[in-house]
Amino acid sequence: MPTITAFASSPDRGRGQARDMRVRWALEEVGQPYDVRLVSFEDLKQPPHRALHPFGQIPTYEDGDLALFESGAIVLHIAERHAGLLPLDANGRSRAIAWMFAALNTVEPPIIELGMAMLLERDRSWYAERLPMLQDRVRVRLGELSRHLGNAEWLDGAFSAGDLMMVTMLRRLNPSGLLEEYPDLAAYVARGEARPAFQQAFAAQLAVFNAARS
Repeated sequence: MPTITAFASSPDRGRGQARDMRVRWALEEVGQPYDVRLVSFEDLKQPPHRALHPFGQIPTYEDGDLALFESGAIVLHIAERHAGLLPLDANGRSRAIAWMFAALNTVEPPIIELGMAMLLERDRSWYAERLPMLQDRVRVRLGELSRHLGNAEWLDGAFSAGDLMMVTMLRRLNPSGLLEEYPDLAAYVARGEARPAFQQAFAAQLAVFNAARS
């Protein structure tokens, strides 16, 4: 049974924004049981964890003699080993993997930059001037994604690991209100959140947060 790491006390307050959520969701989608080792922020910087994740972050994934870091790499590993997250035909699999990379490399960076500014820069003199610029960068990507999605249910045929990664990226926009400007993308995220595997993964990570509070 694989073991993943997650925050013992998540800074997102149980909203399912931490990157272990992507891995939990993938494991739930393919029906793979897993263990979770909870780590503190102090644990992240210690040699045992650094041996698993050189950058001192979560999640990590351990299964037998294999140890992985980076959520995208872990989700891809899960998808390649188990049916349900990648199409059976070679071209479809390649397109699904391309969407995973698009979520990580094209869509996530401006979303993360906006989120960090909203979290850490509100009291800065430049915040009011910088915020619209950051929002517009996100809107560019959302507009492009919206045009591709159109009336489709998922990005490329059936639900895949590409959708899993993209939905987790777009959920990060919840505090900004930007997603509501694109009803098709908001509905797309809602479809992802309605999947039983997402609900199970979300409940699992929320239980950790609630246990830390009690």
